[in-house]
Amino acid sequence: MAEPFKNLINAETVGAARKHLTRAWPSFDGKRFEKLAVTGLEALELKARVQHLSDALEATLPTPFAEAATVIEASLASMQAAVGDESPRPGDDGLAGWIVWSLGEFVVRRGQHEPQRALATLHALTQRSTAEFAIRPFIERHPDLSFATLAAWTRDPSPHVRRLASEGSRPRLPWGMQLKGLISDPSPTLPLLLALQDDASAYVRRSVANHLNDIAKDHPALLADWIERQLVDASPERRSLLKHASRTLIKKGDLRVLKAWGLGQRYKGNIELKLAPHQLAVGGTLTITATLQSTSTRLQKLAIDYTVHHMKASGVTSPKVFKGWVLELAPHETRVLSKNHSLRPITTRKYHPGRHAVDIRVNGAPLAERDFMLRT
Repeated sequence: MAEPFKNLINAETVGAARKHLTRAWPSFDGKRFEKLAVTGLEALELKARVQHLSDALEATLPTPFAEAATVIEASLASMQAAVGDESPRPGDDGLAGWIVWSLGEFVVRRGQHEPQRALATLHALTQRSTAEFAIRPFIERHPDLSFATLAAWTRDPSPHVRRLASEGSRPRLPWGMQLKGLISDPSPTLPLLLALQDDASAYVRRSVANHLNDIAKDHPALLADWIERQLVDASPERRSLLKHASRTLIKKGDLRVLKAWGLGQRYKGNIELKLAPHQLAVGGTLTITATLQSTSTRLQKLAIDYTVHHMKASGVTSPKVFKGWVLELAPHETRVLSKNHSLRPITTRKYHPGRHAVDIRVNGAPLAERDFMLRT
């Protein structure tokens, strides 16, 4: 089993922070910082550990924010030159990695009255890990300054900074506070995405795709408009970005987006769905087999996804669409598709015993359904 993320913020992290903050500011009370940071740390979960270290930073860094920001920046690792297609990476001569989350939280707490200075520090922090969580309160509280800064960052030499312009302003960033204003009206971020969608870095383009996918969850017509416009004369890299941005609406069977990708036609043929085993325990694996038999005289381009209708504790089911296959089915061809689906509990999903169901969706339309029994 993978190491829990929380364990990556540990006593060693605290020791490195003490070392490099003292290097940057010899008057730093490293002993007090380390005692505050380590005490009770092991009992905390991930986000609580981030906050705990930030508490210790608040207690020991200089009170004037500009002075504290200068100390933080001086404690950071140098940036190494990029190799090949890689983004520049921090060295081992200063702070980088998980401690940056706590440093960013410190900037959020203490930098709201000096937002321009704070954003400059986030510019430095994001190149050593990410400042995508820390920038969000500034977007909410200082929108004009923040969006002007993000627009400038779309032209920054660092791909880490350019990515922050997209990732930090995502309406529904995982693990981050939701930006409710952008959920309601995402138009302020669209110029940023337009500037970045053809970025030279795949790291940046992947963020743009995820941002557009966020927008699709609340404004499907806006995303459909974007796909239809931006697919015209698109490069292979842009097409890949737009396809990734379309994933939620393709799963939902949005007709405009399916049509834009040549997947809007109604499937002509028969489909048989089988599940095995019919009864299994939580933690087991369900084999899903779909047999397609074309009745068309023409080739059909098909996007085939499947939905698992999970039984909830309340006794009702909740659907979750999973990516299946994209294929071309020849005239009168029969194709057998199979996929193993894990029912092992994960952080974001708890399984309950009872009758579950699976349906197969072809070009957005559910065409076959079967059920199975899950037991503890």
